[in-house]
Amino acid sequence: MKAFGRFLDVLDALRANCPWDKKQTNESLRPNTIEETYELCDALIKNDIHDICKELGDVLLHICFYAKIAEEQEQFDMADVCDALTKKMITRHPHVYHPSQIDAEDPKPLPYVPDDLSPVANGEKVTTVTQVLQNWEQIKLKEKDGNERVLSGVPAALPSVIKAYRIQDKARNVGFDWEKREDVWQKVREELDELEAELNKDDKERSTEELGDFLFAVINAARLYKLNPDNALEMTNRKFIERFNYIEEHSIRVGKPLTEMTLEEMEELWQEAKTKR
Repeated sequence: MKAFGRFLDVLDALRANCPWDKKQTNESLRPNTIEETYELCDALIKNDIHDICKELGDVLLHICFYAKIAEEQEQFDMADVCDALTKKMITRHPHVYHPSQIDAEDPKPLPYVPDDLSPVANGEKVTTVTQVLQNWEQIKLKEKDGNERVLSGVPAALPSVIKAYRIQDKARNVGFDWEKREDVWQKVREELDELEAELNKDDKERSTEELGDFLFAVINAARLYKLNPDNALEMTNRKFIERFNYIEEHSIRVGKPLTEMTLEEMEELWQEAKTKR
């Protein structure tokens, strides 16, 4: 808390005395916030502990900066942000906090009890992650300023792969899901067949639609098997870059441009790059 208070004091000083910080608005900060968030995500997927710590600080700066701007306009401040978040977390975890703790100055969680005696939420014992997530969605729908529809909580601006995963996950939390995860493969094969059929017709519009359906089905399969498709694709992106760079470095070393190399030569180097990992 001392460190957080010192940071807020520095932010106040910068806002008052630094020409750049003085002129910032919600609109001017927004692009930087997106960039900082992606940099944090990059550090997370690399599991670079030093960079994770640094990028968390950058994201925290933006969160507090927005609260500072709102405080200047007498809308809300950082304490309001923390209070609202605390209230929301307590409200959505009735298996951990009693309703009487929602507005408590020093909320106390319920004492730990074994799974078979877990606290009750919405009339059922909450003992699993799935039950917690289902309960979370139901509580959100009941909140005064919560989501009016199950899928309205999915931000429109999310990248497509993450958005598809979140859509499917939210639908699952209200019971709309495959009974057995193995059943999803029939859907994946069906969508692949439909995509291939449209590609053979050379119908770009229909092929694009079927490609989307196929990708959505593959993401659904990943979710059912508890794999994160966005992380998986990013790992493949990085792997491809690493192997392609190996080919390019070879071409530079021998003085032969990539454009003059045969596909067979590049494939041989690709296979060689695979053994270097």
